[in-house]
Amino acid sequence: MKIKDIKAIEILDSRGNPTVRTFLTLDDESVGVASVPSGASTGSHEAVELRDHDQKRYGGAGVLTAVNNVNQQIKTALMNQTADPKTVDETMIKLDGTDNKSGLGANAILSVSQALIRAISVSRKIPLWKFINEYYFSEKPFFPKIMFNVVNGGKHANWNFDIQEFIVIPQYQLPSESIKVGSEIHHSIQKSLKSKKLSVLVGDEGGLSPALSNNEEAFQLIIESASQIGYENAKQYKLAIDGAASEFFKAGKYILKKDNKEISGEELIKYYLEIEKKYLVYSFEDVFQEDDWDNWTKFKSQLNQNNLVVGDDLFCTNTKRMILGFEKKAANATIIKPNQIGTIYETIEAIKLAKKYGWAVAVSHRSGETEDPFIADLAYASSADFLKTGAPCRSDRLSKYNRLIEIENKL
Repeated sequence: MKIKDIKAIEILDSRGNPTVRTFLTLDDESVGVASVPSGASTGSHEAVELRDHDQKRYGGAGVLTAVNNVNQQIKTALMNQTADPKTVDETMIKLDGTDNKSGLGANAILSVSQALIRAISVSRKIPLWKFINEYYFSEKPFFPKIMFNVVNGGKHANWNFDIQEFIVIPQYQLPSESIKVGSEIHHSIQKSLKSKKLSVLVGDEGGLSPALSNNEEAFQLIIESASQIGYENAKQYKLAIDGAASEFFKAGKYILKKDNKEISGEELIKYYLEIEKKYLVYSFEDVFQEDDWDNWTKFKSQLNQNNLVVGDDLFCTNTKRMILGFEKKAANATIIKPNQIGTIYETIEAIKLAKKYGWAVAVSHRSGETEDPFIADLAYASSADFLKTGAPCRSDRLSKYNRLIEIENKL
């Protein structure tokens, strides 16, 4: 099979911001389509998402430069080339010629990388997950547990909480059962908020964003709401947080706006250990600034080894950062986001390295999402431990969860 045509267009993501969608056609007329998401609380070590900065269009957020890079430079380089994902990704990396994809844009490159894989699966008349699994992995695929972001805070919800995400992880392996539990808890939280005459508006990722008086009220809200419908914390589900701490770190201090505190890393460690004990929080993601290695290492050494210390902005799906994190014993789990690194090949390399280290793997969405369910197939194909793609609310999140249900039903 060879690549016959590549065409990118500018579309809108779940926040109404421009992003890239690419159509890739093979010489047997099979077409693969891929759309690229966009983050809000982005790590400084991420691959570059190319924006136009033309203030006359979308306030400077347009992506016509990235679109044109697909339609001109990338298309020229790949036309009539053999449709081999690893070779194509390596060709685009070389064509870009930078360490951070700033030449062509990670959004441009990833759109082609994903579209090719989907086009091949269409050509072979097999599910997307099956091609990914057979091409990149030797192990049998299995379903990830699901991380539902049921309460939004931080940059995703106008700083109603300092902690960006309050997460529930149903302890069931079948997606249909986990999704049922996640949805029921989400609706029970809504019901609790309505009874208290509090807002049931949602944040960027579909999680509820009520104006509670402090961070800990969010834990209490989730636990009480789940209990009302028969689900017990640390039994039917586990609690997790995404601190996105780089967003509230300034001049060596952590500024907790909601609690009106300015604290040190040592004090933040103490706070996390307290909420772990008090609310049985199982997983701690991005709980320190992305280069605050000392506090990452200290926290991991003090936390129960059965709990997860998860790097997102810390690693940015970048194997170089992951190697450093392993050496420093800074984490035991990693978030995987394809658009942080820019190609599926490099994404897979990060997954494989995490597995080599014995780390938990959580394939994740971005706050600015599209209806493309690619990461659901990726999570299943790679036997990831978790899939994290927001609340059981809004079609840009549900498309991923519904895709897992399709796979479960062999569709």
